[in-house]
Amino acid sequence: MTASAARRPVLAVAHRGDPYRHRENTLPSIESAFAAGADAVEVDVRLTRDRVPVLLHDDTLERLWDDPRPLSRLTAEQLDGIGGGRYHVPSLAEALKTAAATPGGRLLIDLDDAGPVAATWDVVLGLGAERRVGFCGPATAMLAVRALAPEAEIALTWKQPRLPARALLDDLRPRYVNPPFGLATPEFTAAAHRAGLEVSTWTADLRRTMRKLGAAGVDSITSNRITLLRAVLDGRR
Repeated sequence: MTASAARRPVLAVAHRGDPYRHRENTLPSIESAFAAGADAVEVDVRLTRDRVPVLLHDDTLERLWDDPRPLSRLTAEQLDGIGGGRYHVPSLAEALKTAAATPGGRLLIDLDDAGPVAATWDVVLGLGAERRVGFCGPATAMLAVRALAPEAEIALTWKQPRLPARALLDDLRPRYVNPPFGLATPEFTAAAHRAGLEVSTWTADLRRTMRKLGAAGVDSITSNRITLLRAVLDGRR
């Protein structure tokens, strides 16, 4: 990474939207995050029984929607009866259209495994949204993304104190290495920059943590508290 790149503003990524104001992974939450100044919104994508990519973090609907059924047993049509109005389990297509309503609005699509990759990429291609998305997740999922999308922006989620092996980086060609904030030390970040990687990190919700990460030289911070993160990065808090 060049010195000029290292001085670029730190990106503010909203974790599942703006969950302190609206239910996570919903359209109002995404809209609120962009209104608060998010550079991108991270969303979790899973597949319904009929392989429609929708926004949901958990295996089941119980925590958010008071419905114990696994998502994998429900069709997209059956999801229509859960929630009400704009508070519903949105499809990835709906989320992408919502992001597109904000100039420069981007989604960071979190994929836990390779299962949803093909269907997710089909939706992105169908909407011409290739430049409006990035992907994050473990190596297995990100390698599946890379196989379908040679130019996709990838953040490799990484939970080790040392950088990934050079062979994996060569195969995957990620833009970011994406550790939890406890691993995003100045030493880790400097090593990543020397390797030609940027550092994105998650999930920082305290002001002092955000400031510490900024001082460590990270390039992107993900937070549940996007309004606070935006203010910290702009020097207002």
